[in-house]
Amino acid sequence: MKALAARRHHPMAFVVILLLALLATGGLYAALQPRSAQAESYSQDDVAAGEALFLANCATCHGTTGAGEVDAEGNATGPSLVGVGAAAVDFQVGTGRMPMQMSGPQAARKAPQMNEEQTRQLAAYVASLGPGPSVPDESTLDLANADLENGGNIFRINCAMCHNAAGAGGALTRGKYAPALGGVESTHIYEAMETGPQNMPVFNDDNLSPEDKRDVVAYLKALEENGSPGGISLGSLGPVTEGLYAWTIVLALLVGCTVWLGAKAK
Repeated sequence: MKALAARRHHPMAFVVILLLALLATGGLYAALQPRSAQAESYSQDDVAAGEALFLANCATCHGTTGAGEVDAEGNATGPSLVGVGAAAVDFQVGTGRMPMQMSGPQAARKAPQMNEEQTRQLAAYVASLGPGPSVPDESTLDLANADLENGGNIFRINCAMCHNAAGAGGALTRGKYAPALGGVESTHIYEAMETGPQNMPVFNDDNLSPEDKRDVVAYLKALEENGSPGGISLGSLGPVTEGLYAWTIVLALLVGCTVWLGAKAK
C-alpha cells in the first residue's frame, strides 16, 4: 500500500486511472446493453464483403462511411446508417425496398436485388458501424406458444389506425402509405417493429417486449390463414365500404329498371 501511495503523484497516474475508467465503462456497456442491440456473430470476411456491396450499391445516398450524404444545397439524400443495426438492413434489402428503384415519398416493396448471402453480408457491415437491433433468431419467432388475443389487442391499439384492423394497409399523407401485411415474412414483420421503417414508429423492447412482438406476428399470420370466410373482403374496410357497394348495386338496378320500364311504355 505504501508503494502505491508513493506513486499516486506520478505523472502517469492520471493516465492509468483514465484508461482503467474507460475499460470499466466499456465492459459495463457491453455487459448491460439490451439483447436486441448486440451484434450478430459475423466474421471479418462478412464485414469486408458487405463493405464492398455497400460502396457499390448504397454509398451514393448514404455516404461512403454510412454516415449519410447531403447534396449541394445541403439537403439529405440518405440518412445515416450508424446504429440502425442488422435488422434494418435485413428488412429494407430483404423486402426489395433498398436499393430504391427511384426517388419518391416512400420506398415500395419489390423483388429483392440481393440474395440472402449478400443481404447478410451487407447487414454485417452496417452492424459494424454501431450497435443496433439484430436480426431475430428462430426461437424469437417461434409462434407455437404465442398469445393471439394479446397480439390482436396490441395490433388494434398500436397499428390498426394505419395498417387497418385486418392488416390490409391504408393511405397516409403526401403520397405515403401503410403497406398491406398479408404475405409478409414473420422475420420482416418483427424487424419492422424493431426498426420503425418509413413512417412507422419504433417499438423496441422498452415499448413492446419480444413476446409481445411475437404475439403480433402470430395474430397477423392467423388473419392471413383465416382469409375472408364471409365472402369478398371489399378491402376489409368495414361496413362503410359494404354499404357503399350495396347502395351502388341497388341504385344501378333501380336505374336499369327505370330505363327498361320507360322503354316498354313507349
